[in-house]
Amino acid sequence: MKKLALHWQILIGMFVGILVGLIFTQFSWGKQFVSDWIKPFGNIFINSLKLIAVPLILASLIKGVSDLKDISSLSKMGFRTITTYIITTLIAVSIGLVIVNIIQPGNSIDEKTRTELLEAYAGDAESKQKDAQNQKQKGPLQALEDLVPDNIIGAASSNGNMLQVIFFAIFFGIGLILIPEKNAKPVKDFFDGLNEVILKMIDIIMLAAPYGVFALMAALIVEAPSSDLIIALLYYSLSVIIGLALMIGVYMLIVKIFTNKSPKFFLNGISPAQLLAISTSSSAATLPVTMERVEEHLGVHRQVSSFVLPIGATINMDGTSLYQAVAAVFIAQAFGMDLTLGTQLGIIATATLASIGSAAVPGAGMVMLVIVLGQAGIPEAGLALIFAMDRPLDMLRTSVNVTGDAAVSMLVAKSQDKLGDPQVKDWDDNYKK
Repeated sequence: MKKLALHWQILIGMFVGILVGLIFTQFSWGKQFVSDWIKPFGNIFINSLKLIAVPLILASLIKGVSDLKDISSLSKMGFRTITTYIITTLIAVSIGLVIVNIIQPGNSIDEKTRTELLEAYAGDAESKQKDAQNQKQKGPLQALEDLVPDNIIGAASSNGNMLQVIFFAIFFGIGLILIPEKNAKPVKDFFDGLNEVILKMIDIIMLAAPYGVFALMAALIVEAPSSDLIIALLYYSLSVIIGLALMIGVYMLIVKIFTNKSPKFFLNGISPAQLLAISTSSSAATLPVTMERVEEHLGVHRQVSSFVLPIGATINMDGTSLYQAVAAVFIAQAFGMDLTLGTQLGIIATATLASIGSAAVPGAGMVMLVIVLGQAGIPEAGLALIFAMDRPLDMLRTSVNVTGDAAVSMLVAKSQDKLGDPQVKDWDDNYKK
């Protein structure tokens, strides 16, 4: 008998958790039973995600930056590629923040439910709010000063210092690029191996996702049994979907303006890769198909596609970044937190940098969200609110990630005069190769 796909297991875990939670609310002792015997398994699951956040960002980001060794010979292409990826990520995060501030899905939760949420996660929320108050009292350049750690071991001891860890990882990766390749190879091999181990750990953790979601949802229902939570989650999902759709529109606009190719031509060329991305939730798994579609159907020279697309699968996570921005503000709204403009700008910076180190595998976006929440002072326990909706949204945002990679590859190819016409008869023989 064929094993049920993980996303179906997670959805089943979510619905069973809701059902169990509703059943236990009918008994006077039910809430205490769930808190004592079910909720701890959800907490263990969240802790396991937090556990690998620092090693994941270090391994993935150092590997991603150090893999840019060809940038010395392709400096112009490399600069344009990375700059464009960063710009599209900034646009994606900004779109997410605009949408979530307009729709305000977390504000549909009534005051009674919000009070119950705050009571349930009082310790976490209170400490984060104190940190946020302390941040407001600091000088205008404190954020820039805090970016550079005085002790990387100390910085790595807290997910709230993740920007410092990201800074160190990028700095370390640049150092690997600049030293002789034979000296860098042992260090690079170590981080390549470490990255593989961390990705395997994510696979193992995700096997427990259905049980973690079950425990989190059961606890959430008994601690704040209100239908407005379900309505808020629907509005949250709608916010993410609208943002992702707008980002697809941005890509079509970029392709039209910079390559003079029609949106229909672009979507027809990349649609098989988009569908595969939805089914796999992995940019890395979709990469071979993405490269084939970009080369054979969008006219990108192989020299460009082989450089731009693997980098994109590593550092360009526009859909993931947009989702993280929406999720962070939604959780803050659900807890009644008023995020300042400075905090939301911090979310833009953190989500953009975290996306560079986000692994191109299912579930990694949730780990990176821990980083964004910690940096913004938002209770990490709020992950319980959104985790059940993560898998279907993960499928959609991965499709956006792949679409962004394809659009940027066309833009870079055009700037290098390496964008051909796949409909021309001799293009395969005389141009692509």
